[in-house]
Amino acid sequence: MLEEPLYPATIWGDHALVWGKRTLIMGIVNVTPDSFSGDGLAAEDDPAAWAERAMAQGMRQVAEGADIIDVGGASSRPRAPVIAPEVEAARVVPAIRALRAALSAPIPISIDTTSVAVARAALAAGASMLNDISGLHAEPELAQVAAAAGVPVVIMANMRGVPMTRGDGIARRDVVHDVAHYLARGIQRAEAAGVPRAHIIVDPGFGFGPTPAENITLVRRLNELLALDRPILLGVSRKSTLGTLLGGAPVEDRMEASLAAAVVGVLRGAALVRVHDVRATARALKVADAIRYGMPD
Repeated sequence: MLEEPLYPATIWGDHALVWGKRTLIMGIVNVTPDSFSGDGLAAEDDPAAWAERAMAQGMRQVAEGADIIDVGGASSRPRAPVIAPEVEAARVVPAIRALRAALSAPIPISIDTTSVAVARAALAAGASMLNDISGLHAEPELAQVAAAAGVPVVIMANMRGVPMTRGDGIARRDVVHDVAHYLARGIQRAEAAGVPRAHIIVDPGFGFGPTPAENITLVRRLNELLALDRPILLGVSRKSTLGTLLGGAPVEDRMEASLAAAVVGVLRGAALVRVHDVRATARALKVADAIRYGMPD
């Protein structure tokens, strides 16, 4: 039986994330032309059109049950081209501004970026969380940005490019151990910069590991990361590992696999899931949460 961690609510500004009652849902809005998941909104047209599409998608996700909307302007797929911060900001800022204006409820908007410059521009436009897929490793100054703005930060373990052996040729000790170590370093950087511990969320980086087997191991042993004493965000939605398990299923044919992985992750301790298909996930999690937390009143 999972021993439920007791995290204090994450409260800032007009926002509050209450942990331990139900699984929270982060909806994904990709303002990119090359998202791995096939849902990118940006194209070679008027940025105002990107903003309108992003606003409509984010509003629909909130109506379907999203607690947070995560907006990104740079693809994280393998071998995606690196784009300049000004290009990334030009994609996300109009989208965030439009979404913030449209949202009547205090739904947090998260900016998915590793760039200090993009984070600052996004926060000025109305974002209220940071989601760093480098775990404060690419630009550690992001921790200072989060601390100065008084906003939460998601620290993700990105094991892409980490060799299967250390420099001495000895195999890595254990993927879960290595991810925990990576995340612990990110937590230390955030706290040293002045980010309150209650403002830190961790993500094991499913899909950002060297092999599908290691990605699956992270979900199976997700409960071991509860030792970090921070809420865990799990992002399994439409990832290529799931396509591999389904015999090469294309990205548009991975919903059942995404739901299965999300439910298992929740029963292993995830407090928050990042998804493309909000309505289906919210319905699946009603059952998972009843099993984990008990039947709702």
